[in-house]
Amino acid sequence: FLDNQHRVLRTKEMFYGTVNAASVYPREVVKASLATNASAVILYHNHPSGDATPSQADRRITRQLTDALALVDIRVLDHVVVGEQCVSFAERGLL
Repeated sequence: FLDNQHRVLRTKEMFYGTVNAASVYPREVVKASLATNASAVILYHNHPSGDATPSQADRRITRQLTDALALVDIRVLDHVVVGEQCVSFAERGLL
């Protein structure tokens, strides 16, 4: 969670998954962002397989989170997928 100058206000691990999936609830991300008074967020999650290529599910949840947070004027600056490498949605133009 970041302030309006993109300084870190807080980090929070919010959801846990299995080896190939995790449930993410946009409402909870919005709630935590508002509670922190964040102006922006950077999302991240891991791929236990080691392949950091964003999946269709990753793209879908990123869009849902971006849309939900935009309703309360909070920007998603990036979504980073961590595997053996890291893949940035922002660097790949996926935001």
